[in-house]
Amino acid sequence: MQKREFNKSGGSYGGASAPPAKRGRPFGSGNSSAAAAAAAAAAAADHTAAPSNLLGPSLLVHNAFTVENNKRIVHALQSGLKSELTWALNILTLLSFKEKDDNRKDSNNALTRISGLLDALLTVIDDWRDIALPKEHVRAPRVRNLGANLLVTGFGNEYEVLGSNSSVPHPGLGSGAQDASMLSNVSNLRSSEWWLEEDGLFNLDDEGRAERQQCAVAASNIIRNFSFMQDNETIMAFHRHCLETLFQCIEDYITEDEELVTNALETIVNLSPMLDLQVFGSSKASYIKMTAKRAVQAIVGVLESPVKAWHCSAAELLGRLVINPDNEPFLLPFIPQIHKRLVDLMSLPAFDAQAAAVGALYNFSEVNMDCRLKLANERWAIDRLLKVIKGPHPIPDICKKAAMIVESLVSEPQNRGMLLAYENAFAEVLFSDTRCSEIFARILYELTSRPNNKVAAARGIWGM
Repeated sequence: MQKREFNKSGGSYGGASAPPAKRGRPFGSGNSSAAAAAAAAAAAADHTAAPSNLLGPSLLVHNAFTVENNKRIVHALQSGLKSELTWALNILTLLSFKEKDDNRKDSNNALTRISGLLDALLTVIDDWRDIALPKEHVRAPRVRNLGANLLVTGFGNEYEVLGSNSSVPHPGLGSGAQDASMLSNVSNLRSSEWWLEEDGLFNLDDEGRAERQQCAVAASNIIRNFSFMQDNETIMAFHRHCLETLFQCIEDYITEDEELVTNALETIVNLSPMLDLQVFGSSKASYIKMTAKRAVQAIVGVLESPVKAWHCSAAELLGRLVINPDNEPFLLPFIPQIHKRLVDLMSLPAFDAQAAAVGALYNFSEVNMDCRLKLANERWAIDRLLKVIKGPHPIPDICKKAAMIVESLVSEPQNRGMLLAYENAFAEVLFSDTRCSEIFARILYELTSRPNNKVAAARGIWGM
């Protein structure tokens, strides 16, 4: 996917001025049509590949295909038929996949050109979530009275339960004693096998459930791909059904499919510069009853996740959301929990986790005085910021932003007395690190040249 720069505030690793480009496209794609031709040849050579496993760019689709078949694509997604869903998801996956050197315009794949497409894709995800069972879920026995006098209802794998080598008896045919004996055997099978564990009307088996899950993941990947396109950004950022479905996926990150959670999280990160949490309190139709508080709780929950890709994305998302003043009232109640986790992320050896945490803390400290006061009182916050500043980091801007966070904290008079305890550490950085020497000169000047109490005046040695 072609990366592009925003004109909005927010950033991948913080920074209220110039955000970096959006996340890159999935790995494994080639250049122009050569990669598509190679993928098509490989797919043709593999005769054992199942059609349901071909959810990806394997054929070259002309740009005019969307205009000519837009209604068919939407109807295929709405049909719920496996073959139609596979065809539509394959087409949309390829149409939404765009290389850096691709000359196609984003407007060719804008959601505005296909009426009802976004809702149809969301329906595929909703259908999976309606039947999805948590990974650690244990189903309680439920007695089913419907069809209790029938041997086979036609749902699921009932014939396999009765035995593949035995014929299915029919009441009323043969002797009554034989029928009674078979009914007794079937009753025992029902109680121990499927009768008390029926999943619902359609009683999907494991294979059908896996196929539904695969379709939902493919639909979420298409939505993620569309979120990279500027023409789609406005539509998706204010589409309540879309946001509710995405936030519900990340809310259930513990039990939901990992790839589905990743796609949902990256989509929200892409939309975050335009995202206003007030949309959940608007008069638009609600499908899941998602609220702004619940949405923030979902993000904070993912921030606590041990998965590096998830907590880095959550930190990036929070850093972008706080830039919008309309989102501040929803984020402020969670500031202590957010600060604590971000400070913990700075202690991790992973550079990208440190960068995500510093970027988010930079935005929080720049936009809100309450955030600066609480961060200064957070245990280990200053020590870990200094550790990031002193240590070698592959992203030089992160060290500078960490120093600017300390400068923001010093700007609050209530913090100066406590930060004077780090005066020697600040002076050491001033003389040893040329990257941040100017920033720490200003920090020491703020700390000691304008003391706000007698203790600070007695301890201050700089700027007197």
